[in-house]
Amino acid sequence: MKYLRFSFQICLFFTAVLSAQNKEVTLEEIWNGTFRTERLDALHSMANGQQYSVLNFNREARSTSIDIYDYKTLEKVNTLVSSSDLPSVDYFTDYTFSADESQIILATNEESIFRHSVLGHYYIYDVKSKSLTLISEEKIQEPTLSPNGDKVAFARNNNLYIKDLVTTETFQITFDGVKNKIINGITDWVYEEEFAFVRAFDWNADGTQIAYIRFDETNVPEFSMDVYGKGLYQTQEVFKYPKAGEANSNVSLHVYNLKTTKTAKVNLGEKIEYIARIEWTKNADVLSAQVLNRHQNKLDLLAYNTAENKTSVLLIEEDKAYVDVTDNLTFLKDNSFIWTSEKDGYNHIYHYSKDGKLINQITKGAWEVTNYYGFNEKAKTIFYQSVENGSINRDVYSIKLNGRSKTRLTQDEGTNGADFSADFSYFINTFSNASTPPRYTLNSASSGKVIKLIKNNEALSKTLSEYKISNKEFSTIAINGNDLNMWTVKPTDFDPSKQYPLLMFQYSGPGSQQVANSWISSNDYWYQLLAQKGYIVACVDGRGTGFKGADFKKVTQNELGKYEVEDQIAAAKQLAALPYIDAERIGIWGWSFGGFMSSNCLFKGNDVFKMAIAVAPVSSWRFYDSIYTERYMATPQENASGYDENSPINHVEKLKGDFLLIHGSGDDNVHVQNTMRLVEALVQANKQFDWGIYPDKNHGIYGGNTRLHLYTKMTNFLDENLGDKISKK
Repeated sequence: MKYLRFSFQICLFFTAVLSAQNKEVTLEEIWNGTFRTERLDALHSMANGQQYSVLNFNREARSTSIDIYDYKTLEKVNTLVSSSDLPSVDYFTDYTFSADESQIILATNEESIFRHSVLGHYYIYDVKSKSLTLISEEKIQEPTLSPNGDKVAFARNNNLYIKDLVTTETFQITFDGVKNKIINGITDWVYEEEFAFVRAFDWNADGTQIAYIRFDETNVPEFSMDVYGKGLYQTQEVFKYPKAGEANSNVSLHVYNLKTTKTAKVNLGEKIEYIARIEWTKNADVLSAQVLNRHQNKLDLLAYNTAENKTSVLLIEEDKAYVDVTDNLTFLKDNSFIWTSEKDGYNHIYHYSKDGKLINQITKGAWEVTNYYGFNEKAKTIFYQSVENGSINRDVYSIKLNGRSKTRLTQDEGTNGADFSADFSYFINTFSNASTPPRYTLNSASSGKVIKLIKNNEALSKTLSEYKISNKEFSTIAINGNDLNMWTVKPTDFDPSKQYPLLMFQYSGPGSQQVANSWISSNDYWYQLLAQKGYIVACVDGRGTGFKGADFKKVTQNELGKYEVEDQIAAAKQLAALPYIDAERIGIWGWSFGGFMSSNCLFKGNDVFKMAIAVAPVSSWRFYDSIYTERYMATPQENASGYDENSPINHVEKLKGDFLLIHGSGDDNVHVQNTMRLVEALVQANKQFDWGIYPDKNHGIYGGNTRLHLYTKMTNFLDENLGDKISKK
């Protein structure tokens, strides 16, 4: 067909074992751990550059340990600490070293608050004396050791505290924290979700000062959720949630001086809406902050000198759409800094002087830098990951600070990621592709040469060799003037002379990617099950998705759901023209932004889509949070048509096919309000549909048998509404 510009297949296993593939994937196996992937958990490179630590879990003893391995031999050389040797700790779930690695923070009894935030009991373990110190009897957040390890700062009940590990004294440094009013040093809900960080405080280089962000949530509207639980009466969770166009937290930046016990408020200049990042420079008196306006199309990198009480602007990033916040800011010994930016149309690495003057653009080209790993001061070399080898692949590279001597350090086509030793002499490469489960190797950082294999998920490969596993085919499809990335999964006994129902999956959120040459996820096992039943499953990354340049990503600005939906409908129509696709049996499904998309596609594309499943969908961007929504849509007051013309809640009268709507009642992110309002609109339009609510389940809809129940429900819905003529299994 003309629409296929290129196509290649990735075969999951060698031909020699294909004859043994006769088992079929079951829903129970997807969720019971049958296909569990082995990983290296909590990997940390030791300061000596020759060893690394890993968090290991002993399933038989139900204990955890921090084990030290040698890079050269990959042999375990030491166990730093094991919970089996700690009478007061049954197990720990994470660990953090002090700068000199003489102390370790051990996390225990952690409980989730929202997506990233947790409360827990935390201990300081002294490696030399093997002593254990509980930081606080009460559960706390984000304990962080000072640079010399003699103090630990933490948050409790919306205030900041410091514990002196020498005197064991704990003292409070903020006093106005109140739930749903004032938060010190910990982000509010919308910052945590959309700027993706929780700890909003930071020690300076010599441990004499702590900078922190203060959130005044007083004027932020509250959202409430009923929690049904198991009691006679439900309870209610109430929290601050700024929806698009509503008041955000009033944020301010402060610096506490441990010597004077005084707190200074940082002058951030003109009114700013967001403090998206704070980070101390190598100079103990200079703090950096990334601040944004409400539209998020102007970002200032500020430097605040505590000794002079002076704020200066290091650089300004502006964009007609929005500016992405970078996590790659790296201050070098001379306080010059590394920065990543889309200023030339693609995400690249730049080097600036300590005064914010551009020294040079280090990477260039019509491709994106996707990760920044670090800078080797001695060799003047930067290490990064990019899509230079195609937007669905990832490779690791090195390049000199002056932009010369670029070296590709990974060779296998797929997704490569790196964890470098502290002295940048080695890196552990994590590689996978659609046919290869995660493989961990020790590589030379200078040449990329593989030194030794660490782990290759051989057991999983052996397990899967017994199953009917379909190839995942990658291709591009020409839609609306663009070559869009696509993958397809067909039945193993695919016969081009027959016709098959098609299920399309997508997410389509700004900057996202679903068509990636990486190891399969739980959803992919479900697609294998569907292929076994006789479905073809396909996924297309349309306009607005990531890693193909800023213009491609930002074309959807102010009109989320317009171009993305057009691309999915057009793709479905092209696929329907294939002789082996039954044009009368095409469906689409998605979760979150994908649920917003699948709903819109069914309503607006009712001439091609016969059914849709929407899980936890946004039904109107008016219901979603300020930071995410306004980044792409401005406020509803400024862009009412953009909000309303592309929201599924306003297109229910177009529904002709079969529709399944799913939500968790405890979703603090995309509130169940979205589904309830969509349900009411469908009812008033007299449209029949199916729906289900999972009590107290959050945006992920999991726990116990929940995922199994959900996917059983979705599978049955597909069989009933798309899979007629397919034998039921």
